[in-house]
Parts: sequence; structure tokens; C-alpha cells
Amino acid sequence: MHRLPRRYASYVLSLLGLAVSLTGLASAPSWSWGLGALAFGGLTALGTHDLLQRRHTISRNYPITAHLRYLLESFGPEIRQYFIQRDTEEVPFSREQRSLAYRRAKGTLDKQPFGSLRDMQAPGYEWINHSLAPAPIGDHDFRVTVGAGRLRPYAASVLNISAMSFGALSANAISALNDGARRGGFYHDTGEGGISPYHRRGGDLVWEIGSGYFGCRDSDGRFDAERFRDAAITDAVKMIEIKLSQGAKPGHGGILPGAKVTAEIAATRGVPTGQDVVSPAAHSAFATPRELIGFIQRLRELSGGKPVGIKLAIGHPWEWFAVVKAMLAEGEHPDFVVVDGGQGGTGAAPLEFVNRLGMPLTDALLLVHNTLVGAGLRERVHVGASGKVISAFDIARTLALGADWCNSARGFMFSLGCIQARTCHTDRCPSGVATQNRLRGSRLDIPLKAERVARFHGRTLEALAEMLSAAGLAHPGDLGPEHVIRRVSRHEVRSLATLFDFLAPNELNEGGACRHAVFNDYWDDADADSFAPPASVVRLRQSKLV
Repeated sequence: MHRLPRRYASYVLSLLGLAVSLTGLASAPSWSWGLGALAFGGLTALGTHDLLQRRHTISRNYPITAHLRYLLESFGPEIRQYFIQRDTEEVPFSREQRSLAYRRAKGTLDKQPFGSLRDMQAPGYEWINHSLAPAPIGDHDFRVTVGAGRLRPYAASVLNISAMSFGALSANAISALNDGARRGGFYHDTGEGGISPYHRRGGDLVWEIGSGYFGCRDSDGRFDAERFRDAAITDAVKMIEIKLSQGAKPGHGGILPGAKVTAEIAATRGVPTGQDVVSPAAHSAFATPRELIGFIQRLRELSGGKPVGIKLAIGHPWEWFAVVKAMLAEGEHPDFVVVDGGQGGTGAAPLEFVNRLGMPLTDALLLVHNTLVGAGLRERVHVGASGKVISAFDIARTLALGADWCNSARGFMFSLGCIQARTCHTDRCPSGVATQNRLRGSRLDIPLKAERVARFHGRTLEALAEMLSAAGLAHPGDLGPEHVIRRVSRHEVRSLATLFDFLAPNELNEGGACRHAVFNDYWDDADADSFAPPASVVRLRQSKLV
């Protein structure tokens, strides 16, 4: 028999208090017993309402107690900031981002009186210049066609759900995300944990294939072509994404303890129930850049001509250059590249990995975009980007720097009700989002949260359309680095076009010095046949040993 969770203690105590008060009132009527019955009766009614309602997952998981949080919130921004959503270096998202996500998901007013709350004179402040000739935009359903010329191209929204696996998120959370993606017409990245039954609610899927090959692996943990084909040809799967690394823990594998490998997760991942599951740091299906390009071609054929791409966090520049050189050498290329910034999130990762490994999104995106432009491949390879992208401005800025679309994980988690309790790794998520505890997860109401997921997506793109219109632009594809302005100091502002170097088309193919030092240092020596450090790096290391 399961023990009653401690989080229900306040409700149980109110029931006991009501029972004692009623008993005392019946045996010895007095005003004190009556007052007790009234007080405990009110608390019991409140707790019962919390358990039965579906709008607030936290109240369902923490009857009565949750209202202390809401009470503190009602006192105003000072109390709220101190007790609940204080902005410190430990909180991964700003109050502005969280507030926008919550308001748009819930459909509440996201207007603000009295102007900006930001210090526009502070260095680092960024904005988009507006136009005196705004452009009318009739539709905010912005799309990018990926895999044009392939048998099964896909029209992707410019905002989609980033990779989050079943196992990291609860069954109800995955179900709500997929249902929301279906309602809003955007894609849902499965994460590397495989395609679960909860991913199959009608939403478009991007199937992420990690080094564990979950859902398409044999008994030894290696890639299984037949299992891959069986899943990849289903209508729900629109694109295939090979995960080389992720921003929060690049170069790091993982292990799912056997105690957590339930029959349901085992079936989803294609692994034995109750046994430890190891996700290696590197893939076994390929070992060189050329072999990676061959693997991409193989998956495209097995999936019936669907777009196939890669997802990676940028580390050593020469490794990325080697992949691009392999594209040129093989005459083939991925249909898309998703750049995951080092500031990307995860359910659990070593602290040093989170803070000190992986290139930040701006730098990584610029390197990927510039390399593809300089190699003459940018028109054929689309670029997605993820890493703390939540607001319409976040999207606009990212597209201006070279991305074709954005993926967001935390923004959609906010729409599910995530409050950044940061207990994802403990299995005690109060909002039922990042937990495998069935009771906690079941309190997350799927239809209600799916509606909020779709609403967050729609309202964010509406806001993007309004920003574009104000800037005199008709489509996100019209955005360029010249449209985003940054205050460099209190006395100087510059556009991103002048802050960063941008390569010309085919500049890398023509030889000669580039405007960006990293290409001069590593491009010529990068090898399509190896991820190993180029000769220039080896020589530098040897010189330091002398």
C-alpha cells in the first residue's frame, strides 16, 4: 500500500481538524468548537476544490499549501521577487521572459503601462529600429520549407518545441506538448528518448536520433536500420535529426538507472526493463565527417525521402569545418542544422558542463551561418537555433543573425506551468512537468495545457508579426543583422551588422584570407576524413611543450 504523499499533509490535517471539531461540537456545543469547525471546514472545502480542479497543477499536487505561494504573489513585485521568482545568477531566465511566456500561454493581457522597465542606457541593451512606413502583415503563420527537392519536404514553423524526451518530462507533459503542436501547426522534437505513445497525438514530430539510438537500436545498442525504417516512415514523423551534441552538456553521455527503466520507458527506447541504459558520448554508426554524411544519406533513404539534419553544440571549430568540407567532398549535405547554444537547458547535467562547456548561441550560430555561406551551401542547408529563445524579440534577433527558425524548450515548459522550481533531477517537480512520479504527473491536465501550448506559440508569432510590421518588414526572412541595434556603451550604439564579421558567398572556396580569424586559423587544415585536430593545432601544442 502506497504511503500518502507528505504534500497532502495540510489537506489531511484539515480533514482531521474538521472531524475533531464536529465531534466536539456534537458532544459539547460551544462557540470554540463551532469556530474550529468553520475554520477547518473552509480549509477542507478549499483542499477538495484544489484536488478536483484542473487549471492549476501545483494546487492539485499541493492542496491548500499552494495558496501560500499565490498569496505571496498577490502582495506585489517586491515580495514576489524576493520569495518566488527572484532574479539571481542561479535563475536561468529573466522575469521578462517568464512573464511573457506565462501571460501568452494563459491568454492574459501582455500590455504594459508607463513605458519600458529596462534601462535603455545600459550597455548590452538591444532593440529593433522601427520604420516610418510599416508593412501590413496579414498572417503570422510564418513557414520555412526544409528539404526542398527531396521526396518529402516539410514546411516548418519559425517557432517549434525543442528536444525534450519522455523520461525527462512526464507522460502528461509530453501529451500536452504534442496535442498543442497539433492544434498550433508546429513541430514537436522528440528528444533522444525515442517516440513514446504520448508523442502520437497528431502533432508533427522531428525524431531525434542520439548516440543511444533509442527506438532504433539492436540488442547491443547499435543502430538498427529496420527498426528505424518502421518508425521513420510513419506520417507523424516529418523530419529526422541526428543529435551530435547538446548545449547544456556537450560531449557528455548519460545513464538511466535500471530502477527508472519502467516497462513503458523500456518499450519506448527499445531496451530491457529494469536494466541500466547507457547513452554513449559518441555515435557508433559513424566515426568520420564523411561517414556522417553517408549516414545522413542512409537515413534519408530509409525514411522515404524525408529531410534529415544534424543538431550540435559548437566546440572545436575545426570539427565543424571538417563536417562542411565533407559536404563539399561528397556532394551531399544535411537538409538542416540545428545549432544548440551553450546556454541551453537540461534536466540534469554536471555543473561545470552547464556553465563552462559549449559555445554560446550567438557565437555558434554566426560560425555555422558564416561557414555555410562561405562554402556556398547556405541556400541548400537550413539552420535552426535553440538556447534561451522565448520571446518574439529573441526569435527576431536569432533570425537576424542567420537562423531560419527557432526551437524553444523552456518557453513551452512555462506554458505547461513550469515555475522553475529546479527540482527536475529529483523527480519531485511540483508542476508535474519534469517528473516520472505518476501521481504528480497525472495532475497536469492535458487538454487545458495543450491549449496553453498552442496559445503561447500563436501569440508569440503574433507579437513577432507586429514587430516585423513596425520595422517595415513583411516576413522573418527579411530580418538581417542591420535591423538589431546594441548599446555598446552609454555613449555608443552599433548594429549587429557592424559588430560581427560576415562572410561573402563562396568566400571559403575562393581561397585567400577571410575577415574572420577562426577561418584563417583552421579552415585550410580541417579534414573531411577526420575529426582530429588539424596540423596547425598540433604544431601549436608541440611548441608549448618545448
